[in-house]
Amino acid sequence: MEDTIYYIELFDFYGSLLSPKQKSYFYDYYFDNLLLEEIAENDHVSKNAVSKEIIKAKSKLDYYEENLHLWQKDKKIKQEFANERDILNRIEKCDIMENIEED
Repeated sequence: MEDTIYYIELFDFYGSLLSPKQKSYFYDYYFDNLLLEEIAENDHVSKNAVSKEIIKAKSKLDYYEENLHLWQKDKKIKQEFANERDILNRIEKCDIMENIEED
């Protein structure tokens, strides 16, 4: 499951860099949750052809991430934002508690 989420997130960043066929098969497999056999039947190709294109797409997504690091940077920003939000929530709770104690 973690692998699936990772590739879906990479697709959000780099999907436009894939070939139309790779995008289509990847989308059908990961987003529409179709089986390889279903995709192959819909596109009138072999299951092996679909599998190879999805493997190529994942390889390209890995390559782009290794070189551009957009997913890693996004994850870091989200973590920093979450930490800042936690700090602000703590400060707000302290302010509320101080106001309650003063009343």
